[in-house]
Amino acid sequence: MLAAMSTAAPRPSPQATVASRVRGDACPGTLRLHTADDGALARVRVPGGVVTVRQAEVLADAARRLGDGELHLTSRGNVQLRGLRQACGGELAGLLDAAGLLPSYTHERVRNVVASPLSGLDGRGLREVRPWLTDLDAALCASQAAPGLSGRFLFALDDGRGDVAGLGADVTVRAAADGAALLGLGSGGEVLRVPAGDAARAAVLAAEAFLDLVRESGSRAWRVDELDVPPGELPRAVRRRLDAAGVGCAAGTSVAAESGAGPPPGAAGSALSVHVPLGRLTPPQWRELTRAADGELRLTPWRGVVVPLSPQADAADLLAGLAATGLVTDPASPWLRVGACIGRPGCAKSRADVRADAERALAAAGRSPLPLYWSGCERRCGHPAGDRADVVAVAGGGYELSAVTARRPPRTAPLDHPSHLATALAAISP
Repeated sequence: MLAAMSTAAPRPSPQATVASRVRGDACPGTLRLHTADDGALARVRVPGGVVTVRQAEVLADAARRLGDGELHLTSRGNVQLRGLRQACGGELAGLLDAAGLLPSYTHERVRNVVASPLSGLDGRGLREVRPWLTDLDAALCASQAAPGLSGRFLFALDDGRGDVAGLGADVTVRAAADGAALLGLGSGGEVLRVPAGDAARAAVLAAEAFLDLVRESGSRAWRVDELDVPPGELPRAVRRRLDAAGVGCAAGTSVAAESGAGPPPGAAGSALSVHVPLGRLTPPQWRELTRAADGELRLTPWRGVVVPLSPQADAADLLAGLAATGLVTDPASPWLRVGACIGRPGCAKSRADVRADAERALAAAGRSPLPLYWSGCERRCGHPAGDRADVVAVAGGGYELSAVTARRPPRTAPLDHPSHLATALAAISP
């Protein structure tokens, strides 16, 4: 469990502060809040998306007492608390610390880890990734260099099925069929083969090698793909780090990652999978999820939740209860193809209430050949990777709809009102 993870990092007083987004990496965390139009915002890192039922209850209590009452899932399986009072930082940090959600005050923003959410639950995958997850978080928190990573730096632990391997992580560990682990660097970099028992340590060493190159080159890169060094320089630096630590490595062969979304809603082995519309969990939904779970929940990078079940659980009955709260349990639901940034009134830069507009246009979105992402401005915060239709609010009202695919140049069309989405989609279709 996450609560049992140890760390060698020092622990200063748990007092959160509000960050200023002026320069550098201002990615919010638990101890450094971001001020939004709807109040302060905290981003709670949840490595692998795993929270115990007790930790889930603490998060819900913090949202109710200190924020807007809801839990907001991110595209990395983390949790955001919104609408927080400016003076609640110390209380929030104390609550999360007591629940084991804050094992290192100095490392809390860099604990960005996604993991195959159904690993060990559905009979698929080549390896259960939980031991990797536990070891990676402990090694990351113990690393003296790791606090230098950006809050955007991402680790991925894939059990071999290829789900999180396609998320563009900076360091990816993927189970191989022969029992080894494949260590990937960036979205298209070299792959190294390492012993599975050393995989978590190798991932942290790779991140430290990245930091070495950032410092030596004078780069301001936050992500591996932003690092401007000669080809092959990072893999060589990683190999040197691994050799010095006694971790054997060899050249590996990359394996194609699966494209698309995460686990479809419904029963999956000894678990249930549900989708959370626009990533926003209400208190009744959270209570029903914790009631159904056998000890823990797994938040997914696709704004869903995997619910491990006890052997005695009635999956059909639990799915019905979850559906009654508004969670998506139907794999044919159009909500699986729709995402949005926070929009108005939460973001000052947004030109529209994109979440309300996305809901108004839901029926048409279900007929789109591409998943839709609604953005309140050109920043497109939180947009997914891969082919999609971007719906971006423009100055003066309305939206611009763009088909973003790897195969063709972008095609655009105006969208003056959400009710006209079907017409605009037809205009950008090939």
